[in-house]
Amino acid sequence: MKLTKERIVDAGMAVFAEVGYQNLSMRQVADRLDAHAGSLYYHVRGKDELLALMADRVCRTAHDAGTEALAALPTDATWQDRIEAQATTLRRSIKQHPGGAQLLAESPGMLSRGALSLMERLLRTLLDAGLPTDHCGIAADTLLSHITGFVLQEQNQPPTPPPVTAELHADLCEQFPLVMGPLIPRIPQDDKFTRSIRLLCTGFAALT
Repeated sequence: MKLTKERIVDAGMAVFAEVGYQNLSMRQVADRLDAHAGSLYYHVRGKDELLALMADRVCRTAHDAGTEALAALPTDATWQDRIEAQATTLRRSIKQHPGGAQLLAESPGMLSRGALSLMERLLRTLLDAGLPTDHCGIAADTLLSHITGFVLQEQNQPPTPPPVTAELHADLCEQFPLVMGPLIPRIPQDDKFTRSIRLLCTGFAALT
């Protein structure tokens, strides 16, 4: 099958899911495609460009999903609803790719039209909400950083939590009563994420 940039990105995503950001190599991607490593360079100049293309794909997928979610909102939806729709679809899109959060977190300096599209729409939403212009950039960046960090924690969690004996649990409760108490509710991740976005929006609203 003919090599294309899209096929190389497909293979890169598959290899990345197995070996991670630091260990991915063009040779591994070529092996996945049953091709010579040198032939990849006709389409992709190197690992950095491949990683940028991969991050861009994740962002473009998230942007398209966000467009659909925004279109489905009722006409009386608030700007907070619009922020939540964009944040939720971005989180979902990142989670579809094993290691997707690490990919975005490790490549913030790589020019990506997909990432720029996400930022542009967040900025427009915040501006339309009445947020002062000198706060919009930091607010949008805070949202994107929070979403990426949230998913990074989710994707790095072990499949099964370490065992905790009753004795150890009692000891932890005595030493760290606030952490182990009701101030940190044990709720599903979806609920925790939604609440975190709404808390950020509450802070942003104080500036309008």
